[in-house]
Amino acid sequence: MSHQALFQEAALIRSDAEALEVARRLAAQFAQEAGLRDRERRLPWAELAQYSASGLGGITVPKSHGGAGVSLLTLSQVFRILCAADPSLGQIPQNHFAVLEVFRLLATPAQLRFIYSEVLSGRRLGNAGPEKGQQSMLQLSTRLQRGTDGLRLSGQRFYSTGALFADWIPTRAKDESGLTVQVLVPRHAPGVEVIDDWSSFGQRTTASGSVRFDQVLVDEAHLLPVWQLADRPNLTGPVSQLIQASIDAGIAEAALHDAILFVREQARPWLDSGVERASDDPFVIHAIGRLQIDLHAAQEVLDNAARTLDHLLGGDISDARSAEASIAVAEAKVLTTEIALQTSEKLFELAGSSATRARHQLDRHWRNARVHTLHDPVRWKYHAIGQYHLNGAFPARHQWN
Repeated sequence: MSHQALFQEAALIRSDAEALEVARRLAAQFAQEAGLRDRERRLPWAELAQYSASGLGGITVPKSHGGAGVSLLTLSQVFRILCAADPSLGQIPQNHFAVLEVFRLLATPAQLRFIYSEVLSGRRLGNAGPEKGQQSMLQLSTRLQRGTDGLRLSGQRFYSTGALFADWIPTRAKDESGLTVQVLVPRHAPGVEVIDDWSSFGQRTTASGSVRFDQVLVDEAHLLPVWQLADRPNLTGPVSQLIQASIDAGIAEAALHDAILFVREQARPWLDSGVERASDDPFVIHAIGRLQIDLHAAQEVLDNAARTLDHLLGGDISDARSAEASIAVAEAKVLTTEIALQTSEKLFELAGSSATRARHQLDRHWRNARVHTLHDPVRWKYHAIGQYHLNGAFPARHQWN
């Protein structure tokens, strides 16, 4: 089923409250067959059409350009809501919003009018992610070269979440001077090949496979000078990381919800417990209490990080403020990673062996948590946080900090 056949003009969301209401309504629908989509690797074309038609893709467009201009706190909560229902589906728009933050900083007025018009109409931005191999993710062999008819883009990218479902594919490349630029390419342009070769055991329906660009003709009006961000304090990295942490928080919320439900309704008590219901087992009660505390702590730190970013966006961004944002989100990323892994694994210990039966599909929580939390290594978040507080060192500035 093609996206083009399903496209319809998007509704216009006008406020933070409306964005959250729409997210909850969609999440209730998306949750119904989330396990089935995961088991069959059924790509969510119809669900994404609903998402786009709802107007959620345009919620960060500023009010001055006709959007709702929602806070980053609201954006984070929207991702949590959607990812608690289906984290594969909920992850797909991550780069859409991260790219919009890059446009906000670097685009010309004409470029802003164009991209905001596109997303408000329901068009989706995917991405063409890092290149495959053992070199640093900042290394680029993707190139723009000028021919007689203009600029041509060539290269191959991997981990391209959302590209298969996109209308526009942003990617990074080296220009003729060797500077890194962001290129916005139409999904169906000649020479663009999106390859559905994503084979991970988790986040199975994100279709985060490969994109190949073979001499794709590029509109020079669709280039952004992202090389400028290296020397300019900004919040593009923290905004991207906030979304990643929100996805993990959603996975944790779903895993704990399902653990509680299974213990209440289906688990049997251990024979030494002397109780008639598994939910009366004192050790199970203690464990659920501990998980709930840790989840609440992660949620609060995540919300606080979002509020910090919202506050900082209201003023000039200095090196110190950029570092403050990165550290606030790093703290949230540590806690959401740990609670996502902990709840999705502890679920089986508390619910018992019957919870491992394939028909319950509860393993998807751990698979999703394990795969998505590998997006960027938490061990380096600890290092950045410790260096900042102990030695006053600012974290490196890139899209993963």
